[in-house]
Amino acid sequence: MPLRAPLLAVLLTALGAQTARAGEAACWFENGAVVIAAEVGGVAGDWLLDPSAPHTLLHETRAQMEGLPAVFPASARFAGVSLAGLEVTVADLDGRAPGFATPIAGVIGADVLGRFVVDIDFAPCKVRFATGAGRTPGRGTQMLRLATAGGIPVLTAAVSDDRRARQGLFAIDFSSRASVRLTAADFRPPSKAASEAPRGIAPGRLRALSMGGRLFEETSAALAPDLDQALAGALGTDLWSRWRIRLDIGRGRLWLSPG
Repeated sequence: MPLRAPLLAVLLTALGAQTARAGEAACWFENGAVVIAAEVGGVAGDWLLDPSAPHTLLHETRAQMEGLPAVFPASARFAGVSLAGLEVTVADLDGRAPGFATPIAGVIGADVLGRFVVDIDFAPCKVRFATGAGRTPGRGTQMLRLATAGGIPVLTAAVSDDRRARQGLFAIDFSSRASVRLTAADFRPPSKAASEAPRGIAPGRLRALSMGGRLFEETSAALAPDLDQALAGALGTDLWSRWRIRLDIGRGRLWLSPG
């Protein structure tokens, strides 16, 4: 028996709501990075969440094992969410690999994270992906405005050591330990090792970081040779893990709720 138009519309609306329903999963906060179990392009494993990466990246070691080309179309499944129409780039991720208990398969970047409102609790680690505006943030939440540069979310912040200060755009980074990673060569680390440190290590310190009207003193720091040099740097998980985070790249908003 054919469905009447009004009933069909109701069913389609309900199906659409089910498709848009949020996905939630446990994650783990390891080595300064938020990690989730995911399958991207048929490659299942541990994937880093990193909005400072404009594109989703597959470690070249895994790509060689799977016989995948340098760039390929893919679908993804994680936290109860399924996506299609992705483009994955193969990259050398050896600089991100040290310190993890199991090998890292790749990085889920801003191209995927920008499709959702992403909520992250660091302790215990939990991540939620929602479409639409998401749940209303709780009391005591601060909202920061984001811009986009090179396909990644950025915000304005300022840093200072005992010699100079700099204000500029900083990427949002959930896969590096240091509160601040700097692209400017004039902010020199205390040793050569600091400039070559993996992203899970924060070997230096800065006198101060100012962001969103807040001042953070003696913050952990490292250099960021992998970032776009047009940026001042990136802000990592030594900073973000103080709060519960909501990232909405599409609407240009970042919420910080008491952790």
